[in-house]
Amino acid sequence: MVDKKVITLSGQQTQIVLELGEYAEILHWGKKIGGELAGQTLSLSRPVPYGRLDTDVAMTLSPELGRGIFSSPGVEGHRDGQDWAPVFVIRQVEQGRNGVLIESDDCVAGLRLTTELLLDEHDVLQTRHTLTNIKTGVYQVNHLANTLPLPARAKELMTYYGRWVHEFQTVRQPLLQGGYQQENRRGRTSHEHYPALVVGTPHFDEMSGDVWGFHFAWSGNHRLRVDVKADGRRAMQAEVIYLPGEVALNEGESVTTPWLYASYSDMGLNDMSHHFHAHVRHVILPNDFKNKPRPIHLNTWEGIYFDHDPHYILSMAEQAAQMGVERFIIDDGWFKGRNGDKAGLGDWFLCEEKYPNGLQPIIERVNQLGMEFGLWFEPEMINKDSDLFRTHPDWLLAIEGYEQPTGRHQYVIDLQNDEAFHYLFERLDHFLSTYHIAYIKWDMNREVVQPAHFGRAAAHQQTVRYYQLVDKVRAEHPHVEIESCAAGGGRIDFEVLKRTHRFWPSDNNDALERQTIQRGMSYFFPPEVMGCHIGASHCHSTRRRHSIEFRGLTALFGHMGIELDPVKEEQAEKQGFERYIELHKMLRPLLHSGKTWRVPSDDDAHQIHAVVANDQSEAVVLIAQLAMPTNSLSGHFRLPGLAAEAIYRVTVLDKPSNYQEIVSYQPPWTESGCELSGAWCESVGLTMPILDAESAMLVRFERVPS
Repeated sequence: MVDKKVITLSGQQTQIVLELGEYAEILHWGKKIGGELAGQTLSLSRPVPYGRLDTDVAMTLSPELGRGIFSSPGVEGHRDGQDWAPVFVIRQVEQGRNGVLIESDDCVAGLRLTTELLLDEHDVLQTRHTLTNIKTGVYQVNHLANTLPLPARAKELMTYYGRWVHEFQTVRQPLLQGGYQQENRRGRTSHEHYPALVVGTPHFDEMSGDVWGFHFAWSGNHRLRVDVKADGRRAMQAEVIYLPGEVALNEGESVTTPWLYASYSDMGLNDMSHHFHAHVRHVILPNDFKNKPRPIHLNTWEGIYFDHDPHYILSMAEQAAQMGVERFIIDDGWFKGRNGDKAGLGDWFLCEEKYPNGLQPIIERVNQLGMEFGLWFEPEMINKDSDLFRTHPDWLLAIEGYEQPTGRHQYVIDLQNDEAFHYLFERLDHFLSTYHIAYIKWDMNREVVQPAHFGRAAAHQQTVRYYQLVDKVRAEHPHVEIESCAAGGGRIDFEVLKRTHRFWPSDNNDALERQTIQRGMSYFFPPEVMGCHIGASHCHSTRRRHSIEFRGLTALFGHMGIELDPVKEEQAEKQGFERYIELHKMLRPLLHSGKTWRVPSDDDAHQIHAVVANDQSEAVVLIAQLAMPTNSLSGHFRLPGLAAEAIYRVTVLDKPSNYQEIVSYQPPWTESGCELSGAWCESVGLTMPILDAESAMLVRFERVPS
């Protein structure tokens, strides 16, 4: 009989009870429990039913077929057909203040598994494994997965789906038998299968239910699964998809999984999000981000596309500054041979025909106007119609002998080719060293097909080399901020965010579509990393038209920018942009530091989004009317998160221009304001106004001094 000991990891609200003996098993991951726990774990000993193995088999942190855990294995591989069913035994445990490191060996298979578990003060759990070959001969790794257990009451699943211009959509399904599996093989995080999911008790919602949220911090191919075993036990698993032959370990070599981030809440999805948002703000974001207000952007893409004229761009910059813009970005089209999307990628040299006087006069003028300057790059990509390809056709990430399909008329550069890697770094370094560039929009506009280096599968290492390229740029230019964009939301995850400062959630600026895109993203990311731009009244991706009020308020709850040509806009429209830029600046300290609440509504035609100050001194609420109201009256909205005994002054900050024209009269509080207690706001609420479809209202709550 192996002696066992129990250790605990504790956050503010969450506790993990871990039993260690021959292997490690999580006995409890949920609400924090006080007192001495070691003597109480006997209550969790399982019976052994007939018709199965004669002994109890634990769901370990790395399920092993060799132990008789008939689940997806944590480690799967072989050494020339041998050593394919490892059984690991703990040999060393190191416990720190908020984590534990467990080293386990299989001396027969010649493998070592190192497991890390960390639970921080924000109630976010991190885990990863490192597999090391400790025996002669090459060990071929097929699977190396992170596994976390779930209780039997976790019977409902919320997962993500999407596509280009329709990212971060969520869907629910029961989790009763069998399970769920999601695979992404597109070579980047992907629009289709964002690497996150939530498991919870039946009918969990924003305000209630036990939920376990998971985010896999990896920017390439991945597999997520949730399994229900025949005995009712459940587990979540996340892993990199290794293509055939991709990971082969010589003696002494190791491979490490990405971090799997997870958080438990017994108060529903909002509380889970508060955990993840706090972790992102205090642990993941680069330090230089944290104390700097997020500058208002103007990005030139939807304004001029490839039609670059320095004199006209200067006019755009001057108009942008007058509107209150704080960062001006020149998008695609500024470099040699780039007059459309079929040529030029890879030739990162300034187009002298378009810019005969160089970039310096523009950058100087942008800075004189009080704005930072940013520039677009797509370093990982190449067009065959480019000098770079004509000189280095062997730099393609491809399998020789095949003609792979293009994406946006372009191909991917093999970052594992050292010459190509250093060329790209040199080009980025040249521009960042030569010019006062404060910001890079780093794009990736296609999926990866046939990722090969010298004919061998290399998708995993391509992602690693991308991280290394960004790391090298940031080490050399630590004050340059970077946006991760991949045709919109194709590369958004925590591992990218460690190196960047902002995401572009979608190429879709349609305010109606953005309501659901931004809501889906908000489950794991705080608003200050979510790029939200006001586009032109005619949306380029959906051809819809929306009022400046709806567009402005939708973009308010993120890192705001505008995406248009200000020179061509009518004066009334520009005044609208100026209004929402100024409103965002006024609310920015609250929006980018407070707690986000997705507020339940009485009608699915509404979507209500709020941010409440951490000290409960104020709040701002967006009431968005997505479609026609279901009934002639719209019910009430109840705002959580305020101080129960405090009194709040409620006022309307913004409303549709036709607000009074569509009804006999609106609720009086929307005109004259009112004063309510925090308890009233949460439990009773306010009567909803009547709004037209695809419109919105902004409401402010300010604590009245006692």
